[in-house]
Amino acid sequence: QVQLVESGGGLVQAGGSLRLSCAASGNTFRRYAMGWFRQAPGKEREVVAAISSSGVTIYYTDSVKGRFTMSRDNAKNTVYLQMNSLKPEDTAVYYCAAVFTPAYSFYTPKQGHEYNAFGQGTQVTVSS
Repeated sequence: QVQLVESGGGLVQAGGSLRLSCAASGNTFRRYAMGWFRQAPGKEREVVAAISSSGVTIYYTDSVKGRFTMSRDNAKNTVYLQMNSLKPEDTAVYYCAAVFTPAYSFYTPKQGHEYNAFGQGTQVTVSS
């Protein structure tokens, strides 16, 4: 089972930026589709972005399109979420997720149950 560790969360003013990182264990990282989820207090967990194992396909939920960018660095076993123009409604705990897929896959899972590993989460707070 891959282990995931998120970092990079914090407190930022509206309009600011943060970059989240998620480091994965093991030597098969290039075979994993990766996702970022978030959960705000009193709300259900939602997908923010997902990237295929090939890196070719990236999905963004509508509310973050044009503001957030997800990327992966297979040499570093790491995925990133660059978050710009942050809004108070982006405040949540952000989780990284992983699922093993065929090589060179374009699969970008968008539901939590499609993943089999989650990190412990990192808090992002955007003040108005």
